[in-house]
Amino acid sequence: MSRMKVDCLYFTTSLKEGFRYFKAFFVGLAKKVTARSEKEATEADLQTAKMQVEAADEAEDTKKRLHKSM
Repeated sequence: MSRMKVDCLYFTTSLKEGFRYFKAFFVGLAKKVTARSEKEATEADLQTAKMQVEAADEAEDTKKRLHKSM
């Protein structure tokens, strides 16, 4: 694979990670605002954290695969 193509894929992966992190933040915020109890607010925080970790993990895995393909 050409260096430019790999760099573009790294950039795209980083953008996707940022978008998923942004999405997780707002989904969590919406759930926290609409929570009816402290338990629901805590669950919203946990779901936000989980979604953010999944976004980072997926991006890291993709970048590792790209690095191996070089």
